[in-house]
Amino acid sequence: MPAVVRELGGASADGDVAALQDLLESVPDHASRITGYPPGPSDGLSALLSVPDGFDPAGKAGLGLWEGERLVAFADVLLGYPVPSTAYIGLLVVRGGEQGRGLGRAMHEAVVERLRAASEGSRTGHSDVERLPERLPERLPVERVPVERLRLGVVATNASVAEPFWRALGYEPTGEEQPYRYDHLVSTVALWERPL
Repeated sequence: MPAVVRELGGASADGDVAALQDLLESVPDHASRITGYPPGPSDGLSALLSVPDGFDPAGKAGLGLWEGERLVAFADVLLGYPVPSTAYIGLLVVRGGEQGRGLGRAMHEAVVERLRAASEGSRTGHSDVERLPERLPERLPVERVPVERLRLGVVATNASVAEPFWRALGYEPTGEEQPYRYDHLVSTVALWERPL
């Protein structure tokens, strides 16, 4: 069965939250490395709704890679964060037991394709609407500039797992590090980027 990419939320929001919660619970080691805790009961909803302070939630998209009714990968994308020409990947996670099948790469490529199409639409005034989820629009609003770079943060306590994946997709550390804290877990986050 071919995998399908679609935005989570909208009319199927309740089922999507449950599917995302199930996916996050399938990778408890990831949550432990990032938060110091196993996945919590509302992590799925939080992943769909949370945005940085001051960021317009309309610029957030949660994309899912589905095999039938089963969510096998998820990506959280902030369009225009931290600067207008950048899209920030807040989370990209693959269902436990499914790593190594190319699902993470496929999810990432779906994000890249949609961002390129939306950015091209903002330059030309049109794009392939059917390939875009609602939150990665046909055309970027006038106040948004085309996306030129992808950015993400790698938490040091997750670096041994995350860095090889992101490096294989063309990301490089920027040299910027910021403090990271989640309750009792104290670490740092290294920022990585690549051109769109």
